[in-house]
Amino acid sequence: MKKIRIAYLPFYTKLYDDKGSQWRVPCVEYMNKLIKMIEDKGFEVVCADEVCRIKPEFDRAAAKFNADDEICAVVTQHLAYSPSLEAIEALKSLKAPIIVFDTTPSLELIKYSDTEDRIMENHGIHGVQEMCNMLLRNGIPFEICTGHASDPAVLDELCGYIRAAYAAKAFKNCRIGMVGGEFEGMGDFRVTDKRYEEEIGAKTIRMTKADAEKYLEKTTDAEIDAEIESDKKKYEITVKNKNNYRASVKAGLAVRKWMKAEKLDGVTVNFLHTDENGLPKVPFVECCKVMERGQGYAGEGDNLTAGLVASLIKAFPDTSFTEMFCPDWKENTILLSHMGEMNPRLTENRPVLFDKPFSYNKCGDTVSLSACFKTGKAVLVNLAPAEYGFTLVLSEVDIIQSGTKDAAYKNEVRGWMKPETPLKDFLKAYSQNGGTHHSALVYNANVEALAAFGNMMDFDVVII
Repeated sequence: MKKIRIAYLPFYTKLYDDKGSQWRVPCVEYMNKLIKMIEDKGFEVVCADEVCRIKPEFDRAAAKFNADDEICAVVTQHLAYSPSLEAIEALKSLKAPIIVFDTTPSLELIKYSDTEDRIMENHGIHGVQEMCNMLLRNGIPFEICTGHASDPAVLDELCGYIRAAYAAKAFKNCRIGMVGGEFEGMGDFRVTDKRYEEEIGAKTIRMTKADAEKYLEKTTDAEIDAEIESDKKKYEITVKNKNNYRASVKAGLAVRKWMKAEKLDGVTVNFLHTDENGLPKVPFVECCKVMERGQGYAGEGDNLTAGLVASLIKAFPDTSFTEMFCPDWKENTILLSHMGEMNPRLTENRPVLFDKPFSYNKCGDTVSLSACFKTGKAVLVNLAPAEYGFTLVLSEVDIIQSGTKDAAYKNEVRGWMKPETPLKDFLKAYSQNGGTHHSALVYNANVEALAAFGNMMDFDVVII
């Protein structure tokens, strides 16, 4: 997998260098240590060519970073106090979002105050304060991570903000395919292709019947055989109708080939019109495999949520499309489900492929996947169109197992979500903030990082 690439901008003051270089050495050593810690988390770090002190140096660094289209964020670190007016024009010019890393080398200070002077190595915080004031006064958004790097939570917070920036960059450059058009009458997540591109940056590419025919013709029996063999290694196969299975796989491979040719980051499939689109079966299993491969998906012509899932899954791989289906008021729990789409990487047990009765269009019965979301902590993420702009609704949730209750839903994709707030309060707040009925479920992420993603996208962010 391609590494997420960031820039690193160190701040210092020329005043200290004019007195001698001895103060700079330990500060640079600590900076290099921090950079190594970030790299060890799997990121690629592009450094400024020099420790920046005066305007020309900051300007050169900004020009270097802006010329690199792969950089998703600029992390700043004050090695010492640095006058903000030297940097502010460079900061204003940056294309990538700013993440302020407010940290110092020493974990402790008071206990050494009678024997050592550590002031020159540990006083960058007031430079951070000055810079952040100037950023705010100039309308420049930023995220800030504060604390000592020896605390794992601090570095995790920083990495979360970096991933948020990567997701935001991905969303602004997203290409989403649409198979079967929009679902008639379904309006909550619907935005015009024009608004989607103008306000977010994502483009929608619609599969035509000619596209389907072209890639179906290019799909061979040998490829279908190979895909079925691959399925046997990943899933439990209970399918009886082999013709339906092969037709479903062929439809899925045609969609996959089309996505590859169009360089798509995700896709949405409207099951009502896959027959009119020219596909022999609704490719439910391929919809799951899309997410398994690290691409975005949403059902029913929902290109907006497909783009959301596509951008999040690049930065937070344990992401899936989902939908809240039914409440259990007594247990304070919501059944998550959909017609047959979820990320198979996030299942409690080995997914099952089964014969799926289907009568919503002329394609007839097909094959689908059944599984339950795994136990764990997650964040429900919903992107809701508003009268002006978009609202990102976030909520930390527990995914629990239902025990014997699962028997009634054994042929479904499903999950059991318990919000942190009482269910009635959660659902009330969710709808009061315009939450739509399609969402993303993100494991191994914290709500602060996802809020940062929303801020970087200029969404209104609501945390329930």
